[in-house]
Formats: sequence, C-alpha cells, structure tokens
Amino acid sequence: MQAIIVVILLLLCASIILPCLNILALAFNDGSDAAKGGVYFFPRMFTLQNFKEVFKDGKIIGAYRITVARTIIGTVLSLWLITMSAFVLKIKTLPGRTFFTMAIALTMLFSGGLIPTYIQYKNLGLLNSFWVYIFPGVIGAYYLFMVRTFFDTIPDSLEESAKIDGCGYFGIYAKIILPLSKPVIAVIGLYTAVNHWNDWFAGAFYMNSSKLWPVQTVLQQMLRKAMAASEEGATISQLIAAQARAATSDSLKMAAVIITMAPILCAYPFIQKYFAKGVMIGAVKG
Repeated sequence: MQAIIVVILLLLCASIILPCLNILALAFNDGSDAAKGGVYFFPRMFTLQNFKEVFKDGKIIGAYRITVARTIIGTVLSLWLITMSAFVLKIKTLPGRTFFTMAIALTMLFSGGLIPTYIQYKNLGLLNSFWVYIFPGVIGAYYLFMVRTFFDTIPDSLEESAKIDGCGYFGIYAKIILPLSKPVIAVIGLYTAVNHWNDWFAGAFYMNSSKLWPVQTVLQQMLRKAMAASEEGATISQLIAAQARAATSDSLKMAAVIITMAPILCAYPFIQKYFAKGVMIGAVKG
C-alpha cells in the first residue's frame, strides 16, 4: 500500500511539473522552431525574443504598475478589514451576532448577476476608476468565516487576562489576536493576492481606458489579437510568413503565462511554512 501511495503521488507531481516544464521550454524556444513540434521539456533553440515581443508594447509596463499597486493595496486592505470583521464576529456578546453572520453567509449563496453588478458599479462611480479593482471584493465571506474559525481556536483566557490588565478591544486585536494568527493571515493574503494578480475580468468589462488595464487584461487583449490575426491569415503565403517569425502566437502565449505566473511563484516560498497549517483550519476539531 505504501508503494502504491508513493507511485500515485509521483504521478500527481509529474502531472503538475511536466506541463510547467513544457510551458518554460516553449516560452524560451524560437517560435518558428517550436511550430515544427518536438519541443517538450527543454528549449531546442533558446531565445528571449518571445519576451521581447511581449514587452515591446509600452502598455505592459504601465499595466504592471497597475497590477502591483492593485495587488498590494487590495491585499493589505482586505486583510485589515477581514481580520477586524472576524474579530468582531468572534465576540459572543455582540448584539445581533447571529443575524450578521446569517446575512454575510447569504452573500455566498446568491448573486445579482453581471448586469445588475455593472449598473451598481456605474451608480457608485466605480467604472473607469482604479478603485473598481479594490472595493467590490475587499471582503470575501468565505475568507471572513475562515478567519473567524481560526480566531475561535484562540483561548478566551488570553483575552480575559488582557482585559484584567486594562487592555481594550483594539489592544487585544493588535497585540494578541494578530500575532497568533500568522498562519491564516498568510493563507488569506496569498489567496487574495493571487486573485488580484490573475484577474483580467474587471479590466476588460469595467474599464474603458487602456491606461488603467492590469497586466492580465493587456496580455489577454494582446493574445486575442494575435490569435485573431493567425485565424484571419487564410492564404498559404501568410501562414508561411507567420510560421517563419521568431515569435508566434503560441510562443507569445507561453511567454505571457511565465510573465504572469513568476511573481506569485516567487512569493510563495516565503509563506510556505504558514500555508500547510493555515489550509487545515476547520478540518480538525479539538
């Protein structure tokens, strides 16, 4: 049985690692050479031309600024509001605690849909504004309950002793709750940052100005144009010319995947020690 488990885990790891190696190989391989096939896990003709083509458009630099600002501001603001809200809901003497909990839980089950959401953002003045990336999803109900569940595992005796020493709610929150909640904060921070970094939908649907597009939206539009151009090139001469280019639409896709994936992968090792503990929140009682 142990051998079977090891084999299954090795196959699972291979199913995750090998596609990533294939993406790396295609991203760093000459596009016209990759179009011939046979490039799997190592580049056959190493080149950086694919990345040069992606960064050739000046919009990508500005889009990275928007994405980085959005990720940092959105993640910090979400962590602050989620942890404060979870701390408030943890207080058993809070008036209407059950009502607020049920009201927040209902938002996980029902949604107004795309059109009502668009109209609401328009009435709030969020369209074509940087804050459309921040405010709508600043608090996630699932993350809120996840953090509150973790807060419930902190002994009440710590809070009682702090109150005896004259510490108020803000002091308990800042000096006791937050320092003991690093695992769940790390997990929620990672999930929130990844959601902000990978989101292209808000930029494509709620933003008319390309100057405020995040990098995901810029790359999505870039790839859409490249794919449309390759589909419209119906003549044989056009197809041959497209395949002869050093950077093809497929190679640009792979380079774009690396560009968008690398920053999050670089951040993950720094919070890995908290991640394993944080994702088990609520899985084991007692």
